[in-house]
Amino acid sequence: MAHLLVFEFPSPGPYGDEAVAAFGDLARDIAGEQGLVFKVWTEDPGTGIAGGAYLFETKADAERYLAFHTERLNGFGVTDIDARSYPVNDGLSAITGIPPR
Repeated sequence: MAHLLVFEFPSPGPYGDEAVAAFGDLARDIAGEQGLVFKVWTEDPGTGIAGGAYLFETKADAERYLAFHTERLNGFGVTDIDARSYPVNDGLSAITGIPPR
């Protein structure tokens, strides 16, 4: 069963095109994570919140990445992290456009 992992944390930026330039290498690294189907990057400069939603093939992949990415964010100085993991209903999600796996 697929698992959705959602991270949110305070961020002073960069945002938009500046974030693409600053975090492109990180995005390429994340793209190679075991079991990752996709990541959607989120940002809200108005509230100073950034994060992402990740779809993983399995709960084990999501849990492994949760531990790894929390440690990585802590290394960047990010400590106020809200991370949540949810099982995905694959059947209903397929109807509404989840990518085939």
